Formats: sequence, structure tokens, C-alpha cells
Amino acid sequence: MINRELYLEQLRSFIDRPLIKVLTGIRRSGKSSLLIMLKEELKNRGVSDENIIFINFESMEYSDIDNAKSLYSFIKSSVSSNHKCYLLLDEIQEVKDWEKAINSFLVDCNVDIYITGSNSRLLSSELATYIAGRYIEIKVSPLSFKEVLEFKRTLTGTEPPDIQKELVQFIRMGGFPIIHTAGYTHDDVYKIINDIYASAILRDIVQRNRIRNIELLEKIVKYVFENLGSIFSAKKVADYFKNQMRKVDIETVYNYLNALEGAFIIYRVPRYDLRGKEVLQTNEKYFIGDQGLKYAMMGYRDRDISGILENIVFLELKRKGYQVYVGKFDDKEIDFVAVKREQKVYVQVAYKLAEESTVEREFGALLGVRDHYPKYVVTMEDFWQDNIEGVKHKNLAEFLLMDEY
Repeated sequence: MINRELYLEQLRSFIDRPLIKVLTGIRRSGKSSLLIMLKEELKNRGVSDENIIFINFESMEYSDIDNAKSLYSFIKSSVSSNHKCYLLLDEIQEVKDWEKAINSFLVDCNVDIYITGSNSRLLSSELATYIAGRYIEIKVSPLSFKEVLEFKRTLTGTEPPDIQKELVQFIRMGGFPIIHTAGYTHDDVYKIINDIYASAILRDIVQRNRIRNIELLEKIVKYVFENLGSIFSAKKVADYFKNQMRKVDIETVYNYLNALEGAFIIYRVPRYDLRGKEVLQTNEKYFIGDQGLKYAMMGYRDRDISGILENIVFLELKRKGYQVYVGKFDDKEIDFVAVKREQKVYVQVAYKLAEESTVEREFGALLGVRDHYPKYVVTMEDFWQDNIEGVKHKNLAEFLLMDEY
């Protein structure tokens, strides 16, 4: 198993702290593996096996633990009264009213708690008030490009000789960890991702949200996938279906988009007016939890590259802890305005800078923003080195491998 230091480092800083550690993220992004890595970390620190309780609630072995009371009874009878116990509870959302049990463990037991879930609504339900103020959320994404290279180094024992070639592979395959553990073909990769998508749709969206019109849900997914990097609204989606002679009310579109967002299939990125310094309430962009999802569902098409590149940059900014917006500056659009505490970074994304008009458009959108924060134009070009009035150009691989912006 290959350690994912980005997340392990975050977990280490909270070991034995009186907070519930909650790992959230799309299915098969590596949350379960992180709990296994954490178990090894605890054992290396001298914690005995009998003081570590690891439960995967998707396993048949624990299928009878399906509500708060049965979970409480099982844990209470298993924990030691003499030593601190570490609870590693995987896919906790399978347990009805799990929040009540977790809250009781904090009161009644000497435990350090780590849980995972595949739905962002995990912490927004009414019951989640039981643990309000007592948890820290760690958001787990599929592999970054940097992690993909680390996987390859570990598996092959050699340094990848051609970073640009590896980048192209990453663009086409995405970052779900399982597809980087062996030499899968693209067809194999897309089949694996298709199964991940089907599982997320069925279990985390259809069942949990009691969605009846699965065909409409999948059409909305297709619409979002086809419009990566484009600004649109739920009304625009509803109007699209209306033009297809299919009446769909806006509220249904909102509900389905929210359900997809809850399962980390898509992310909504609001627009931010840099002049008025306010988040705009109309129109936004949507991106997906991993670019491989689009290819698995719709096949690979070179002409989709611009939206895919934006998607990859967006996920990297999120991975680095930024709150991400689409920037509006007068009549210009800035692909991303990323904010993290006192830090801010502006990013434009394009495929190539072959035409002067493209250079003027991409750099021009950033040149009008007169502040001291970093500004980047990110493309697939690996020879274009010019910086214009402080706006830096970066090849995508270089940008993805940077530790700080």
C-alpha cells in the first residue's frame, strides 16, 4: 500500500485530539485505504491491535450493525476500560442515526474517533448537530498528478522518464487510486470508473435521495459533463430539456444537481464579482470529481480538452485547501479566483497559446486586476516561457507539481 502523505499528515496532527476526524470524498477516492494506513501509524506508535477497532460498514461481516443502538452496543462491549481505544469506522452513513452513537462514545468511552463517508450531507443533517463543534473534516480526493507520479515511482522503482507523457496519461485516465496500481488499458480503466460511477449513483444518490426518475438524473449528469468549464444555471438546464420537448421544472433540476454534488460527483463553483466584492447568485460553473468520470461515461474526445484542463486545475486548487470561485471583472471572466485565509491566487487555463489573440485574451483577463496576489496562465505549452507584467505562464505539469502558488 502506497502512503498518501497529503492526508496522513493532516490525520497525524489530530491523533489523540478530542475531535472526531471525518474523512469525506467520492467513492473509491482512497478513504478506506487511509484508515488502514492510519491503523499502521497507530501500531507503529505502540497502540496494540486490541485497542484499535476497525469496521467497514459495507462489509457483510457488520451488516447487522445498522443503527445507532446496535453500533453503540457493539463498541461499548469491545472497548477497553483501561486503555484508550481508537475507532476507525468506514462508510458510517450506512448506520442509521450514527451521530447519536458517536456522540455517546465521546461521553461514555475513552476513545479517539475516525469516520469516513461518501456523501457531503453527512455533516449537514439535523442529527449532525449532535457532533457540531466536535469534529474536523478532511476532504479526500482521487490522486493528484503528483501522487500519480509517486505511485509510479513506488511500483516501478524508477523515475518516470517523460513527465509530459505521464501528464497526458493522467488527463486521459484520471486519479482514482485503483487504476494506478496496475498496468490497465484505457478500456479497463473506463470500465472500472464506470462501475465506481454506477455505485455512487445507485447508493449515494438514487437510494439516499429516493430519486425515481433515474433516466432524467443521468441526462442531467450528461449535460453537466458536456458543459465543463461553461457557465450555466438550473434554469438553463431546464430550458435545454424544454427545447428537447421534455418538460422539467427548475426545482427538480436543483434537487438533482444538489444530490450529485452531495455524492462528490460534481462541484458547483459560484461566480465572484471582483469589482463589487460579492458572490453572485446567478449562473455558475460545474466541475466533476475526477476527469475519468467523463471519459468513462461518454468516451474520450480531444475536442473536450479545454474543459478537462480547467477541471484538473480546479481539483488541484481544492486539494490545496483553496475556496474556489469563477471571477467576474467588468466584462471579462477569470477562470479561477482561489482564496485560502489571507492568500489569493488567480488562474487562467487554456490549451495552447498559439495565436496572439489567445495570448491577449488569457493574459488580458488578469492584467486588469491590480493587486499583489499571484496570477497564472496555465496551458499545455512546455516551451512558452514569457511572463507578461507579472502574470506568469506555467505548463500544466509544472503548475500541478508546485507546492505553493
